[in-house]
Amino acid sequence: MSPTPDELLKDLLRLAERLQEPSEAELTLRELSLEQSQSLLRLDRLLGTLLASAPRDPPRAESAERRELLHELEHAAERGELLLHYQPQVDLSSGRVVAAEALIRWQHPRLGLVPPVRFIPLAEESGLIVPIGNWVLRTACAQAQAWRRQGLDLRVAVNLSARQFGLDDLAATVAGALQASGLDPGRLELELTESCIVEDAKAAALQLGAIAALGTPIALDDFGTGYSSLSLLNRFSISVLKIDQSFVRGITGDPYAAALVSAINAMAHSLGMKSVAEGVETPEQLALLKGCGCDMVQGYLLARPAAPEMLDLRHVYT
Repeated sequence: MSPTPDELLKDLLRLAERLQEPSEAELTLRELSLEQSQSLLRLDRLLGTLLASAPRDPPRAESAERRELLHELEHAAERGELLLHYQPQVDLSSGRVVAAEALIRWQHPRLGLVPPVRFIPLAEESGLIVPIGNWVLRTACAQAQAWRRQGLDLRVAVNLSARQFGLDDLAATVAGALQASGLDPGRLELELTESCIVEDAKAAALQLGAIAALGTPIALDDFGTGYSSLSLLNRFSISVLKIDQSFVRGITGDPYAAALVSAINAMAHSLGMKSVAEGVETPEQLALLKGCGCDMVQGYLLARPAAPEMLDLRHVYT
């Protein structure tokens, strides 16, 4: 007959008391009887079961909060709670704004402005990133066309998630957004990370080829932090390399970072691509990026992301 949980617990307590005695300090499991060892193993499994089934209030509360946030996010676009801010990209040769990156924000009626780091992972896990991404694409294209009517010939850059990039109808979705807005395909730029295109290189090549056929350029975001390689750049239809801000931050104090940024710029130009440095925050960084041959920059030093009506897109930076 198997011992009861109470009997197993008493055995464990007796064993613990023995181990506290100096004379028993050298006791090991090998010195235990087979019955004692089996009892301990059964108790260990029992405790594991009890701990796994025990109520955990904080995680349950967090799960409920996540479910509620996800439910609200599902209807955020139709309620007009999603909005786009734009961060200008400045051409270093002219000092003029030549593009703007669309960055999503969620103006929650109860929580206020919810940061993307809080709701984008939820959207990606749930699949909501696809309809939200399509909304961003349509809205950004419409905004770029509105700027064009105001005499501003700017590109708008839109980030694609890995889930969006894997959809068979991505090119058709992009074409539909361009057609609905009347925007020239060359005025839209789609940004994706290296991880999106290395998981299935063959499918990625077909997807990028279909987008390139529309006349829409592709930018490779966070370049230098993932799977960067010459073969990758040479194989796919990439028009722009975005240098990750981690290199920009280190450019003033780390010779390696400065040399790497120079090399990325030289490589981009040799392949007929443009380069954009992200996260520029100091005049020293800006000066070094100019010396490294970078084509465009964006960052808080020049302009923070803001609503379209708050941007001075005609400003010339000197």
